[in-house]
Amino acid sequence: MEFDTKTPQSRTSEKHSFAYISARDRWPVIITGGIDDVHRATAAVEDPAIQEEGKRIVEKLAKLKYELQHDRQLTPLDDDGQPDIVGYNKELEQLGNPKWFNVPWLYAECYLYRRISTFFSLTTSSKWKNYDIFARQKMATFKSSRPAVLELAARYKDIVTELESGAAQEKKSDEEVKAAEKILFTEMAEICLWGNATDLSLLTNLSYEDIQKLQGSKARKEAEKNILANDLDAAFQMLLKAQSSGKQERRIDIVLDNAGFELFVDLILAGYLLSAGLATTVVLHPKNIPWFVSDVVPSDFSDLLGALADPQAFYTSLSDDEKHAGKKAEPLKEEEVAQLKFLFERWAQFHGNGRLVIRPNGFWTEGGSYWRLPGTAKELLGDLRESELVVFKGDLNYRKLTADVSAWWDPTTPFPEAIGPLGPGSGIRVLALRTCKADVVVGLPKGEDERLRATDGGGGNTGARKWAWSGKWAVVQFCDGKA
Repeated sequence: MEFDTKTPQSRTSEKHSFAYISARDRWPVIITGGIDDVHRATAAVEDPAIQEEGKRIVEKLAKLKYELQHDRQLTPLDDDGQPDIVGYNKELEQLGNPKWFNVPWLYAECYLYRRISTFFSLTTSSKWKNYDIFARQKMATFKSSRPAVLELAARYKDIVTELESGAAQEKKSDEEVKAAEKILFTEMAEICLWGNATDLSLLTNLSYEDIQKLQGSKARKEAEKNILANDLDAAFQMLLKAQSSGKQERRIDIVLDNAGFELFVDLILAGYLLSAGLATTVVLHPKNIPWFVSDVVPSDFSDLLGALADPQAFYTSLSDDEKHAGKKAEPLKEEEVAQLKFLFERWAQFHGNGRLVIRPNGFWTEGGSYWRLPGTAKELLGDLRESELVVFKGDLNYRKLTADVSAWWDPTTPFPEAIGPLGPGSGIRVLALRTCKADVVVGLPKGEDERLRATDGGGGNTGARKWAWSGKWAVVQFCDGKA
């Protein structure tokens, strides 16, 4: 806590905040989904010892839900042998052992998922120890994203084939080539930005059809006007300068957010950067435990690549729920299978030759903001300084970058100021790609927050910044900490 900004963070007691809605409405739904998942998994096994552990996990989840809904005190986390437990419990004590409905939102939400993790890590069977209660949801949502996945697979194959053949540069001036490269980079980055729309911790009430409406080129085109601050050009110019400088190693890091469709579009961006020569290596940073429902863990990579390795089997297999609902399998066309396998082969090749690296770190699931990184994770900080650009994906990463002080940052506060120790002079170039799903926002033009509050459903005079809760609006913000 000593490394945080001294301005107060968002709290679950603030009735006009999304923190208040989260604690009372979203979190019980998420825990209920976890109970259902473990109950199903327990019923599917025959070993009595594994069944018994599954029942105990369900009991712990039910107890957590009860404590949350009845505003009990947060209790110290059980020690599962990981070093972050000490930090969580020390901070809990420093906060005065608060209750669920009056606690800093960022800490409480991280605590929630870290506590759930202990229910599994403290078991003895291999069935449960590394079990992801959200994995079923992640892959089901990825399957529901089929129209957008197929559209992007076809687009990606065309782009990469053209890039690698050199056809994109034939009969074009240097100026025309650079203009085309900028358009492509912008398109890839915006695909990556809006892929965050399918955050499972927020889409608790949407159908697959609703989710599909958030994806695809038409939806992205319509959403361009909703990027409230857009520093993509500055990021592109920086990458272009590094490329033209002749540097042999030009690494880009992506601090990931959601699995499934968003991980798919993150890999689209990573593959494009490598094929276009804008990066020589891309390092992907997942979480090391199941986190915020849909956040990426290392096993999500193998699940996604497995689906792309045999896409026909993935898309034609039906879950029990789909069978019960009377759904019928829709086989892929031969061309669609080829396009998806093209992605699998390229990404597997990049990973195999060390150009696409997966690097989890326990810091990403600690309970505090990224203002703490220089003070508590010096080795990680040194590693990130080796990168040309560190891309932070999604809403939670944005909240952690800005220390989640939504009630106190003026929305016109410059982004470099709001990210504190990761700003100017940090040695890190930061690019935040964030669709807005929480109150905190910075770097807006003067009057923009007021304009958006005045729109239908924007919050008006209620004191709530409701426009920032829906994922309809986005910010793309850059800070050159190496300058």
